[in-house]
Amino acid sequence: MTKIRAAITGVHGYVPDYVLTNHELETMVDTNDEWIRSRTGIEERRILKGEGQGTSVIGAEAVKGLLAKTNTKAEEVDLIICATVTPDMPFPATANIVADMVGAKNAFGYDLSAACSGFLYALATGAQFIQSGTYKKVVIIGADKMSSIIDYTDRATCIIFGDGGGAVMLEPTEEDLGVMDSILKSDGSGAPYLHMKAGGSRKPATVETVAQREHFAFQEGSTVFKFAVTNMADVAAEVMEKNNLTSDDISWLVPHQANKRIIDATARRMGVGDDKVMLNIQRYGNTTAGTLPLCLWDYEPQLKKGDNIILAAFGGGFTWGATWLKWAYDPK
Repeated sequence: MTKIRAAITGVHGYVPDYVLTNHELETMVDTNDEWIRSRTGIEERRILKGEGQGTSVIGAEAVKGLLAKTNTKAEEVDLIICATVTPDMPFPATANIVADMVGAKNAFGYDLSAACSGFLYALATGAQFIQSGTYKKVVIIGADKMSSIIDYTDRATCIIFGDGGGAVMLEPTEEDLGVMDSILKSDGSGAPYLHMKAGGSRKPATVETVAQREHFAFQEGSTVFKFAVTNMADVAAEVMEKNNLTSDDISWLVPHQANKRIIDATARRMGVGDDKVMLNIQRYGNTTAGTLPLCLWDYEPQLKKGDNIILAAFGGGFTWGATWLKWAYDPK
């Protein structure tokens, strides 16, 4: 019996128009352009402005472009999974709001929360629905409006994050292509180092939590950096070793765009040169669940059918993982 795999048959991204530069941040918080560039690699990031504009706007724009690109009718989509930590609201799921916005009337949907590893987790999950033969067209979204949970008086976080995201279409293939293998991990003991203090069931919103600025992302940068450097690099190498892949076999590394130094460490651990590393952190910053699909969207014209691609991510919680993907189509 021929093995069915889940292949990415299209990718599309969306970033808001407003550009928040390092120089503008200098007027908001005690920092400067040289410091930000040298420590993170970020030059600018996009911000979603406007009343009532949530993550669903980013997701819907990405999905609309994806449907057009793949010549797919919205009614043909079976499932939408939205990886995000900034849902429009606690419920309903942002995936369902996106489905309504794009007219995917026959799709069921749900959100997946795994911080910066969210897209990887969602990709692996969606692939199972395809490989089992349950569904034919699965849309995976990675999107975040990080500006909604960032304290722009906290220079430890406000320099890093931006808004944006992307979406991919998963469809079945009998070719030796698509999602080949994933190694996904988590460690809840990392929660104190990267989390949002209030707004959940443990500490619901009150006047005091708002006044104490507890509804923003909190990060203990040095701890997160050390953990990310080690674990993202190790899991990328692990998925290669598990599948007998050498650095020569790898066409592209798609690393989570959190920090240029973490990206460089992962590439060194895998033994791949800079020419094989997808990089757009300088333009978008860290869009959390949006970084991996945005990279695939930016680099899509350079991808070729059969390319071996390693996606790697690390996020709050802690969550991390790597996926081996064989690209399924040539640039159009």
